[in-house]
Amino acid sequence: MNRLTVVEFKLFLRDPTAYFWTLLFPVALVVIVGSLPASREVSAEIGQRGIDYFTPVLVVLAFALVGLFITPTYLVSYREKGILRRLSTTPVGPARVLIAQLAVQTTVAVATTVLVLGTAALLWDVELPASAGGFLLAFVLSVTAVLAIGLFLASVMKTSKAATGAGSVLFFPLMFFAGLYVPREQMPAAVNQIGDFTPLGASVLAFGDAARGNWPGMTALLVLAAYAVVFGVAAARLFRWE
Repeated sequence: MNRLTVVEFKLFLRDPTAYFWTLLFPVALVVIVGSLPASREVSAEIGQRGIDYFTPVLVVLAFALVGLFITPTYLVSYREKGILRRLSTTPVGPARVLIAQLAVQTTVAVATTVLVLGTAALLWDVELPASAGGFLLAFVLSVTAVLAIGLFLASVMKTSKAATGAGSVLFFPLMFFAGLYVPREQMPAAVNQIGDFTPLGASVLAFGDAARGNWPGMTALLVLAAYAVVFGVAAARLFRWE
């Protein structure tokens, strides 16, 4: 299993598109946002600096790219190419490929989180999450939820092009509710209430609580856990190896 995971990770690193969007792009956005003079001043509308607000949002964006694009595209392409079918006749088995792929994407999520937080802290003194336990819990549930959604897409999509299209359809509205385009503090209350029950909106809420030194709110945790369980179970039942 360890050897298979290493092989999957090497294949990931050989795909410039994959590691650019998941490892480099979120860090580049942190640098761009932090370089704007307005983002380094406290905003009266959101009650904090722009870079402080957008740092957890960009962490969630990285999870979304991994879960909604990379994971389903890779797995569906493996099915399209017959890789999973051929592996089913070997001692390796297709299930181990699935586990190895999830291990790689989880590692990428960890690395991206460290890079985003580290860059923001070193360049613009963004404080690291005051509640380490709360941040870890938010991280685990957020990654599990988005990967479960990604596995569900891989289960029901027949082609990698369709998987990419479905990921795009989900990514942009979910990032809207997460506050990427407009800070949540500037959104109408009704929109925020809807966003609280989306996976990425709940992730931003949980990370925001942890950043302020608080334990993530129960609503956000339950929403993330529900997405992880519902989509995880659906993916397990619907996933096709051939």
